[in-house]
Amino acid sequence: MTVAERITRWIAQIHASSQAALAVRLVIALAGAIALVVPGVQDWDQVDVVVLVGPALLIACVVLPDSLASLMFMAVVAGGWLFRAPSGVSWGVVVTGIALLAVHLASAFAAQIPSYAQVSRRALQRWLLPAMIAALLAPVVAVAAALVRDAEVPGSLLVTVAALAAATAAVWFASGQSAIDRES
Repeated sequence: MTVAERITRWIAQIHASSQAALAVRLVIALAGAIALVVPGVQDWDQVDVVVLVGPALLIACVVLPDSLASLMFMAVVAGGWLFRAPSGVSWGVVVTGIALLAVHLASAFAAQIPSYAQVSRRALQRWLLPAMIAALLAPVVAVAAALVRDAEVPGSLLVTVAALAAATAAVWFASGQSAIDRES
């Protein structure tokens, strides 16, 4: 198959894709761009690998959400932050964390379906509620964990783990999952 045939097939698949598949890929692109830009505009020196490899990984995340590109993108952005950023919690940390969470959730949803699949809006809406709960709970848990850590409360690790477990349970139940398998 020639390059021209592959491009023609890829364009035909894009035309055949549903609005939900395109919307999820748009979320990946937008959240990934935010995750790249926010650390880049901070006053500390950014790790060069984020600037060099991040945009290529983001493009791969959008085009191939079922590959390791999303994991690598999140590892590069988070690793760049961990190597050079200050240790305090700031708005930049919260925004970057929410952007990475959105990339993760949207990539997980998009990886389940081919780009040319017809997906109903109902499937997208069913995914949206747990995604919004996770996006809203992530900064709350992060700030609460930072406050508990700074207070040097005995058992603060237990409090942090309990908060994360409660957030995970809230997302799990909002997604309509059941701990007991139901045969239908």
